[in-house]
Amino acid sequence: MATAISKITLSSSRDIPFNRLVLSQSNVRRVKSGLSIEELARDIERRGLLQSLNVRPVLDGERAETGTYEVPAGGRRFRALELLVKQKKLAKTAPVPCVVREAGSAIHAKEDSLAENVQRVALHPLDQFRAFRDMLEKGMSEEEIAAAFFLAPAVVKQRLRLMTVSDKLLEVYEQDGMRLEQLMAFSISDDHARQEQVWEIVSQNHNREPYVIRRMLTEKTVRASDARARFVGLDAYVTAGGHIMRDLFEADDGGWLQDPAILDRLVMEKLHTAAEDIRAEGWKWIETALSFPWGHTRQFAEIDGTEVPLSDEETVRLEALRAEQETIEAEYAQADEYPVEVDARLGEIEQAILALEERPLAFDPADMTRAGAFVSLASDGTLQVERGFVLPEDMPTEPEETDDASGADGYDHAAYDGQDKRITDDVGDAGGECNTTAPDVEPEEEDGIKPLPDRLLTELTAWRTLALRDAFASNPHIALTEFLHTLVRDVYWQTPGADCLEAYVREIPLPVHSPDLLGSVPAHALRQRNEGWKHDLPDDENALWCWINGLDETSRMALLAHCLSFGVNALYERMPSYGAVSQRSVTERLKRADRLASALSLDLVEAGWQPTVENYLGRVTKARILQAVQEARGSEAADRIAHLKKPDMAREAERLLEGSGWLPEALRTVGLADQAQVETVTSGGDMEVIAAE
Repeated sequence: MATAISKITLSSSRDIPFNRLVLSQSNVRRVKSGLSIEELARDIERRGLLQSLNVRPVLDGERAETGTYEVPAGGRRFRALELLVKQKKLAKTAPVPCVVREAGSAIHAKEDSLAENVQRVALHPLDQFRAFRDMLEKGMSEEEIAAAFFLAPAVVKQRLRLMTVSDKLLEVYEQDGMRLEQLMAFSISDDHARQEQVWEIVSQNHNREPYVIRRMLTEKTVRASDARARFVGLDAYVTAGGHIMRDLFEADDGGWLQDPAILDRLVMEKLHTAAEDIRAEGWKWIETALSFPWGHTRQFAEIDGTEVPLSDEETVRLEALRAEQETIEAEYAQADEYPVEVDARLGEIEQAILALEERPLAFDPADMTRAGAFVSLASDGTLQVERGFVLPEDMPTEPEETDDASGADGYDHAAYDGQDKRITDDVGDAGGECNTTAPDVEPEEEDGIKPLPDRLLTELTAWRTLALRDAFASNPHIALTEFLHTLVRDVYWQTPGADCLEAYVREIPLPVHSPDLLGSVPAHALRQRNEGWKHDLPDDENALWCWINGLDETSRMALLAHCLSFGVNALYERMPSYGAVSQRSVTERLKRADRLASALSLDLVEAGWQPTVENYLGRVTKARILQAVQEARGSEAADRIAHLKKPDMAREAERLLEGSGWLPEALRTVGLADQAQVETVTSGGDMEVIAAE
């Protein structure tokens, strides 16, 4: 015979006047969290009480009901109603819907309070998104939805952003097939087919982190922080029909531009417009490009320009800025550091002073008719104009004074001029033409470490050569030592030439280099130094000799070091078997360059070199990528990315190596203290980011 199932009896519910209710001391909620009482009161005022209070009769000493009821569950709702009564928005005797637990119940009041809070399940984010979407479709604005639920408008925008995610992926998320962070990563794109394709790829891989999803969805886009985007402006790009991908869940620095073709067209149009304005100044020719290679002015002569003097207004402003700078520095002279806002103001003042002191040049109109200018995009997204360059065929010819190559003094000037080279060219001339041919491709390597490709080694040593020149020119003592060493070798170990002094500088070009070399710290320092000396040099040869002779010793040493720096050569080159220079000679050159680098304590990390996909990681084998990560961050970090395909491994290694101070062997300086110990990280933020799920 079947046992009868006992039926439960639910507590009765009825309306009780508010002034008959009191808050129970059995309420377990003590810590304030979530919606405030004020916000809950406003919500009840707008929508009414959506959930009844759980109450119990208050008994007297004889266990008889007093007509008053305590509220063990629903304390926040009670306080919100109490606030509305104080604000005269609710009558003291207003009936309140209550579920009444019978007197003497075996269930303790504290248990009711705990159960009501513990058994509550937070709304699933997808349900919240769908509810917001329905409200939006019924005519409510995002701001109205946010106000109705006392949320920040940004939260509503974020939830509604999930509308851009494929229904297929929403279903995967609903079934707990992906995390909310992963779903949010997909929301940066509204291309459902691409979203599903990316999920198909990452779901089969070990690493499914949100940053991987974002990177795959944005791999064919351009960052809003790109120089081209800053030059054109996002408004102009959008007006031209371009689209921007935004990430509402992460800082995205302005987003990603989805139409690179539109962006490049706008950049070139703006460059050509600027070029026409510059041509109107009176130049013979204008050459325009997104960027020019290092040393593109090498074959050009330059016309002289004069600095435009400061106007009266500019002079007054410059004096005011300097006075403000001196006042601030005097006020904080005894402080260990400047306050943040003061430091920011000093930076603004320094930039303003620099802008006023760097004067534009004015050129003779007659000279401009045979000269031209280069117009390009600078690395900071501003217009870069280089004026005053003359093609060799446009240089004026000077009449010959005699048919004989020898001058009146009997010297063979033609022969001498072939050897004498004044170092007055722009430092960019040291670079030669940038070879834009495709880099050599290293075959995939799974085991062992093979030598670096010749071209990559040449690019790395070009970087090191430029940094070595900058360090050399900054250290006259070492420069003079190296110069004297060269002279002694020439005097004692080689046959002297016919001239009175067989000591000269042969400028060494850098025909192959990576793109980041142009904007590097050494390149900037060399340009600044070269322009400074060039500005001071007299034009007449005799005046030049007298000027050099009259310099103080410090200036003479600095000029010597600067001129000698153009001859520093630390380049690796692959020489043909029967060439004029043997491979052994290149090896000896590199040994001497190592000695010079050690003497100068050359630090390529301080010079600004860091490994990227473009300049190293994408050019070497997987074994070398893992070796770099292991040296910089430890074996565990290398193991975490060992399963990735090479392109993903290179990008992930770039992120891991950022700030580590790691350098490839070709860029290391022997004996440098901070190269002896490379920071090794075996755990931490970077490790967690790429951890397997």
